[in-house]
Amino acid sequence: MDTRRKMIKKGAGIVVDCLMALLLLLQMLHVFTGNTVHEWLGIAFFLCLAVHLILKRHWLAGMLKARGRKGGFAVKLFEGATLALLLAAIALMVSSMDVSRLLFPKVMLFGSADLHRYLATAVLTLSVLHGGLALLRRSRKKKRMLLLLIASVALSAALGLALVPYMDRHYKRVEVGYEQAVSGEKLAWTGKKPLTVYFTRVGNTDFAPDVDAVSGASLLLADGRLMGSGELLADMVQDAVGCDTRAIVLTGEKYPSSYGDTVAVAQRELRRDSRPAIESVDVSEYDEIILIYPLWWGTVPMPVATFLESGDFTGKTIYLIASQGSSGFGASTEAIRALCPGATVREGISVYCDDIPKARDEIGRYLQSILP
Repeated sequence: MDTRRKMIKKGAGIVVDCLMALLLLLQMLHVFTGNTVHEWLGIAFFLCLAVHLILKRHWLAGMLKARGRKGGFAVKLFEGATLALLLAAIALMVSSMDVSRLLFPKVMLFGSADLHRYLATAVLTLSVLHGGLALLRRSRKKKRMLLLLIASVALSAALGLALVPYMDRHYKRVEVGYEQAVSGEKLAWTGKKPLTVYFTRVGNTDFAPDVDAVSGASLLLADGRLMGSGELLADMVQDAVGCDTRAIVLTGEKYPSSYGDTVAVAQRELRRDSRPAIESVDVSEYDEIILIYPLWWGTVPMPVATFLESGDFTGKTIYLIASQGSSGFGASTEAIRALCPGATVREGISVYCDDIPKARDEIGRYLQSILP
């Protein structure tokens, strides 16, 4: 009876382990599954992890109790990897709730998508290491198994750190209904209305005429029309308060069509503290400016720096709306204050790129809070 019970327990453990591995890989493909499926798969993964810990509870308790008192290097490495995996999984669970926008919308700690991705990569890599070390201890072909383990660990790390961001930038397709995304409650702005100024890739990039590859970080299709996410946010503001809107438009060389090439160009501009030439934007008739921009390398794009240095913002108030793929405003707020020291600069809202099509209500609530 005990033998049969052990076999059932062992079989259940193998099934749960395989299911967890499959769920982890599916989680890494969230660009194809979508956010709702991604969050529910996350719940399934942590339920499987709980079952795994219950099945292994006696072994885990014994390992923790005897840790450091016996065993050679291989044993200590396995135990260390196991403990690191457990801690990383706990941290991943917390970060999952932190970035959740469906199941745990009220949990707000760091709100960092990058931290969540790094933790997911750590869990995947440590899981491969954990399983591989267990197989290595039983394998007769140690060298071959060790090389396979090293390759698997490297591949797991590369999947989370390189392949997932690449897929997120190059395979995510965002389509929205324009009126549904932009329309919402109208606000009665008393006094002189602000000017909304925005910067986005559309209008500043040499896209091919038939471009249809859409990156959710900066581009979307609104009723089939290619549109920058910054423009969509600006249209939300315009719909809410009826203010004037101006785009920051390059007059010289445009950014390349490839997102990766644009990132590289933006990095060079930042390092050189460049000021790309832009069309003139007259702000003299406005006391308040709503500035909408994406975070590039954690700060404002250099064309936005050109705009801020080219006008007289003395005595004006600048409200910031940033779009980002990580969290917060980065270093952009201080950079903007340094670029126009005579202005009052106030952080408004920082919108995660995936949330931009659904940001109209959030935009409205923020504008309501700053109504004169």
